[in-house]
Amino acid sequence: MIPARQRVPVLDVDATPLRADDVVQALEGLISDGTTSTVLGHNLHSVTLFHTRHDFRTLYDGSAVVLLDGAPVAMLWGSARRPHLKSRGQRSMDYRLGSMDWIPELGRVNNLERVAVVGAGRDANTKAVAQIRSIIPTATVDGMPGEDWDHALETAVVDWLGDFRPQLVLLGLGMPLQESVLSRRLHQLPPAVYCAVGGAIEQVAGVQKLAPRWLGRLGLEWAWRLVLHPGRVAYRVFVEPWKLAGILLRRRLQPSPSKGK
Repeated sequence: MIPARQRVPVLDVDATPLRADDVVQALEGLISDGTTSTVLGHNLHSVTLFHTRHDFRTLYDGSAVVLLDGAPVAMLWGSARRPHLKSRGQRSMDYRLGSMDWIPELGRVNNLERVAVVGAGRDANTKAVAQIRSIIPTATVDGMPGEDWDHALETAVVDWLGDFRPQLVLLGLGMPLQESVLSRRLHQLPPAVYCAVGGAIEQVAGVQKLAPRWLGRLGLEWAWRLVLHPGRVAYRVFVEPWKLAGILLRRRLQPSPSKGK
């Protein structure tokens, strides 16, 4: 059974606090259900989009699992539960899960027979598919690259997934494209568990170097990404937190509907 959502203080979002072992169990349950579900993650970027885009909020509100992906999100969640975590010998960062914290554990998911890998360039996608096959040797794993994503490619991927009928889909198109695709197309896609995994496909493939896990535990993975991809990451590190702070402040200053009556 998947734990209930818990409120992340300050950020005004709810998330599902899980560790890697819990994700394995959650995926088993969702796959066993045989219905359509999504597994998403919350970091500061997704929180900003959640508060500014209706389609984003709707997708997250309807998701089966919303992982504590970003270190600040996990820390804020843990700040309200510090006594409980301490009594169990745990830390909030034990629940901070990026995609690469649970993808290597997919071989432990029972009855996982068909996996689709969507995203990244052709070479990276091919390498990622090969790596996932080694993680789940009993499963049929296939992929479709996501480079130069447009309407025609999106339609082709939807058709391909309909033919392949996977149980699990790793969708790595980057945020917010992957979430926008799910918002637009989920009702047209075959029943499966759709996991938004961002750049993890390139990391699985070995094309993009993964930050040392100890940096993630310290909440400093952003610094690693900033060094490797300054043009891509600088806005999220230096500008977006201030934008999010302004959004949250305005929300708190707005009178509630009951007070406005």
